[in-house]
Amino acid sequence: MNRYRKLVHELINPPANIELEAIYLTSGELIFLYHVDQDYERLFARADNEAVYLRVAADNKGPLNRDEVKKLEYNKAIRSFEDEPREDFDPADLNRDICKAYRKAMRFAGSFEELAVKRNLALRKSSAVVFKNAAILLFAEDPSQYIANAYVRYVRYKGIKQRSGRDFNVVKDERFEASIPVLVERLETFLQAALRDYYFLDMETGRFDRVPEFPKEAWLEGIVNALCHRSYNLQGNSIYIKHFDDRLEISNSGPLPAQVTVQNIGQERYARNPRIARVLADLNYVRELNEGVPRIFDAMREFMLAEPEYRDHENTVTLILRNKVTEHKETIYGETLQRIETHWPRLNQSQRTIIQLLFEHQEMDIAGFEKHMPLSGQTIRLNLKHLIQIEIAERLSDKIRDPNALYRFLNK
Repeated sequence: MNRYRKLVHELINPPANIELEAIYLTSGELIFLYHVDQDYERLFARADNEAVYLRVAADNKGPLNRDEVKKLEYNKAIRSFEDEPREDFDPADLNRDICKAYRKAMRFAGSFEELAVKRNLALRKSSAVVFKNAAILLFAEDPSQYIANAYVRYVRYKGIKQRSGRDFNVVKDERFEASIPVLVERLETFLQAALRDYYFLDMETGRFDRVPEFPKEAWLEGIVNALCHRSYNLQGNSIYIKHFDDRLEISNSGPLPAQVTVQNIGQERYARNPRIARVLADLNYVRELNEGVPRIFDAMREFMLAEPEYRDHENTVTLILRNKVTEHKETIYGETLQRIETHWPRLNQSQRTIIQLLFEHQEMDIAGFEKHMPLSGQTIRLNLKHLIQIEIAERLSDKIRDPNALYRFLNK
């Protein structure tokens, strides 16, 4: 019986925090219950043979091989990929402009190599400076030469689903390779051009205000967070930005840390790569450490868009931002927009309402207008006739008396 009591101490290395409870049944039998606390920061092995096992549902996977143990250590933050020195890295591959910018941001008078050692991005071995993975990701011209898949891929799909084969719907596929600070700048410029705007009609002034497809603060924070918190040791996938008609998906490899879930990600603080995050903060790419996710939620809320959605599936974390662009088809020509704004002060309320309905529905017949306006069909026709005369609207029918004739904004 004492051997069972000592089991957790004699067979587990290091000793785990396990509480033993003895329960005596009425039949006289004895049951031992081992209450095992979850541990986020240590890896346990058998003391007699150092075998490590992984609990998957109701089964044990193992013993794990060397690479599997290393991966588990990364996921539990016991081993930090960004802190591993790389003696195979050639300092000639550093981006000296980013190195100079970092020295300037830190107001450091010495060399970049000295600063890297001081900030734990490199270490000295004999007379040489050996840079760590964090330095390669932050300051190398092309980190993917040393760290596979250390790049970002943007894919634009036509529609709201990813299709293949005969229905293949990729319309743009771009790959970005550079150090993390350069990636942030290039992706910011690229996405500002790639993302669309939609119009919002101000009924007081008649002006059409442009509203971005997504708030910049949300998608830019999402990209920076992906670059900061990616599991770079999992080198099977790059960071993906998938752009659909109704949403933007930003995915990066690596599961969420043990204490973080998709439910508490807005409140829980964590940094998988704290040295990378610190440098980005020093360079002003991150305003405050661990504040990125709340800013994404706030930005989407201010734009009255759906709450951001996080998914953690098959070692990939995905941020989903949804838009309202699909509700606003861009069917209004610039000249028509200008005429609406010019004539707006002289339009009556019925004519303004017709413009608003055309903006919302693109095309409409007289019966459709009657459902939304307390006017007769004849009165609606007279107001539409005026909008046609001042080249704001047009009638889509060659028949003089066509009850089903459609009206829309002038398309020329």
